Amino acid sequence: MNKDNQNDVVTGASQTIDVNSGSSLMEPDKNKSEETVQIKSEWPGPKGMIPVTSGKADDANVHNRVFLDNILVEMRVIDAVEPDLTTTILGRKYSSPLMPAAVSHLNKVLSDKTRKPMQEKAIAARNMDLLNWIGMETNEEYGEIVAQGGDTIRIIKPFADHNKILDEIKFAEEKGAVAVGIDIDHIAGKNGKYDVVDGIPLGPITMEDLKHYAESTNLPFIAKGVLSVSDALKARQAGCKAIVVSHHHGRVPFGIPPLSILPEIKKALAGSGMEIYADGSLMSGYDAYKALALGANAVLIGRGILSELLKSGTRATEDKLKKMNEELAEMMMYTGVKDTNSFDASVLHYE
Repeated sequence: MNKDNQNDVVTGASQTIDVNSGSSLMEPDKNKSEETVQIKSEWPGPKGMIPVTSGKADDANVHNRVFLDNILVEMRVIDAVEPDLTTTILGRKYSSPLMPAAVSHLNKVLSDKTRKPMQEKAIAARNMDLLNWIGMETNEEYGEIVAQGGDTIRIIKPFADHNKILDEIKFAEEKGAVAVGIDIDHIAGKNGKYDVVDGIPLGPITMEDLKHYAESTNLPFIAKGVLSVSDALKARQAGCKAIVVSHHHGRVPFGIPPLSILPEIKKALAGSGMEIYADGSLMSGYDAYKALALGANAVLIGRGILSELLKSGTRATEDKLKKMNEELAEMMMYTGVKDTNSFDASVLHYE
């Protein structure tokens, strides 16, 4: 791997801690000198708190970025007006279709222990009237985060202990969650066995399991990590009210770009009433526009705000999301999209 692609193509960070598990994703080459493996990074704290891309062919993030950047947009400016970004998600209105994503464990990674990035993200979402997502946290930690106010969705890992999943669903209900869901794509570890996160064994997700979880709650249930029409249809059959089209920041080697399969999933779920959300390194409002034009009802923004959140907290996160909203509105105006119900995929072209 050459020096240029050792850095994250988006953030410039080296090495990494998985923001969903807190575990290291890349290890330094011990056979190389410190001078050789040292990579300049803009990151202020412990090295690599942002998921990185390796630049290798099996890295799904690389293919995702190429796909996004090769979608071009035609202009439809006659009769265009300033767009309304107000979006209805699971029956509730929000100021924008941008949703801070289901990251996890961020309170553990900063050297400054006086800061709590998970709470800072929740406050930013609340202040901006956005729907916030929360990933793997204990019930106690989850309760402390949602105490900041604002609407939240809780995403739970596919624990081998099904009672733990049901307990976390119930706790989310008690704390007023808008919806709950499960990371269906976080099953395999790098050793080809069920993954273990924070010492907790994960397990498979069967149709019967998914149906049981969906039926265990009065809240809308979400399958996160759908990357095929097959899983989308199974999620519908299991009673899920929404899915997230995602490859979980590139968990699957050679994973297809989420937006490449999104139109097929949209077509397969037509008439079901299910909502479809998408993520996958959406770094700007322009990226978000492409996801929405291709059929997403709303989008999750994780890596796009992670640097600002961890470096500077709530205000910087709000500023980044505001900028993304402005970029989204700009692109909507250039293409004659008056509101978030009026996206049209026919404006998109592919190089």
